[in-house]
Amino acid sequence: MTNKIALALGAMIVVGFGYDILRNDMAGSLFVARKLMDLIDYLAFWR
Repeated sequence: MTNKIALALGAMIVVGFGYDILRNDMAGSLFVARKLMDLIDYLAFWR
């Protein structure tokens, strides 16, 4: 991965979080975080 691609992906993530904070009051990020925790719990069960 080149530096340009890494900076572009990082900028898109920051912009996405910023939009979620301003428009959705972190509802989307919280949903994704909860689903990620469920996935981690599911994978830990099968370990």
